[in-house]
Amino acid sequence: MPQTIALLTDFGMRDAYVGMMKAVMLRIAPDAHFVDITHSIQPQNVRQGAFTLLTCHRYFAPGTIFLVVVDPGVGSIRKPLAALAGDYYFIGPDNGVLSYAVTEHLDAQIVELSNPAYWLSAVSGTFHGRDIFAPTAAHLAAGVPLAELGQPFENFYRIPPPYLEIAGSVITGEILHIDRFGNAVTSIGELRRAATDGLYLIPPFTEGERRYPVRTFAPAVTIQVKGFSLAGIRHTYSEVAPGEPLALIGSSGYLEIAVNQGSAASRLNLTTGDSVILEMG
Repeated sequence: MPQTIALLTDFGMRDAYVGMMKAVMLRIAPDAHFVDITHSIQPQNVRQGAFTLLTCHRYFAPGTIFLVVVDPGVGSIRKPLAALAGDYYFIGPDNGVLSYAVTEHLDAQIVELSNPAYWLSAVSGTFHGRDIFAPTAAHLAAGVPLAELGQPFENFYRIPPPYLEIAGSVITGEILHIDRFGNAVTSIGELRRAATDGLYLIPPFTEGERRYPVRTFAPAVTIQVKGFSLAGIRHTYSEVAPGEPLALIGSSGYLEIAVNQGSAASRLNLTTGDSVILEMG
């Protein structure tokens, strides 16, 4: 069966970088299928790349190879890595961009890409995506075992988890990501609705620990952000009038601040890192 290689980078689509990586991979694994998750991660924004990978990887079929290149330290002492975590393979730099997704799975096997037999013969100091990561992904897709790619790696770098504090009836988080619509995705999640409009918060980013749910009632919740107060957690954007702000559970299960048919980032002057407070009624 053809292998799926899913690409996530900060390269954009104006230059030829993504096309060159695909060309390298097709020469090694001509039957591979590619999925472009996004190439619009903000340049060098490792945490945005890590969060994007975390929220999307679980929707892919088992065996998918994730090729992740957000690599401000390319050519430095940071190591190139490959990992098997759960049912997925992850390839990228050891700068934390893989850490949220890989550490979600407790059985991760990680290797340093130290076997140059699976790289291109000439390696640029500025484009490991093409010369190391892409050929490695293709060789995995062609059936090369993970252990052949290099030695086991123990000192996997984990970027600090997003801020999330639960203190009685108050949950404090931060804005992690603002999408192209101006919706602000927060670290308060994963949120799931239950019967009679109950709401369960399962705190994320708790590696290796049991995640105890916090229960509340969605209409009784109050959200505070940048001096604005939002009452209740809505089901859909259209529950408020056009141009009005609201809080709702986004498609990835995280609390989201939005404006119906508008931009919450512009309307409320929101930026990543802003504090968000959820008070349970």
